[in-house]
Amino acid sequence: MCRDNALPQLARATVNCRILPEDSPDSVEATLNRVFADPEIKLARVGQPTPSPPSPLRPDVMGPVEQLVQQMWPGAVVVPEMSTGATDGLYTRSGGIPTYGVSAIFDRIDDVRAHGRDERVGVKAYHDAAQFWYALVKTLSSPGGTTH
Repeated sequence: MCRDNALPQLARATVNCRILPEDSPDSVEATLNRVFADPEIKLARVGQPTPSPPSPLRPDVMGPVEQLVQQMWPGAVVVPEMSTGATDGLYTRSGGIPTYGVSAIFDRIDDVRAHGRDERVGVKAYHDAAQFWYALVKTLSSPGGTTH
């Protein structure tokens, strides 16, 4: 039986690192060792990271995204980001296929519920995003890739 005042003899933690393309797993591990600053803390990798390059921000992709955003949400700014989430895009990018994810779901900034037990998307946000993605796929797959 564990007591509140008993000091543990051993502790274990999992640190999930999302490594940017320009950073190596060794440099991330070195940073963790420097931050922990305790030679008694031992790090071990659970699995081998699979690096993949970022996809270029191609005008034939970004142009239609920006045009559709302005049609649906005038004044909104398109900001490229690298997702910290895992996707199958890792495998296509590593195979030389540029891969993009586009979020068109607008949530309140003070109501983030991603991956919680009460995760949800608003009804209007859901339908707006579906309309955006439909138009984007239609645009990108049509000859010339122009918005309608």
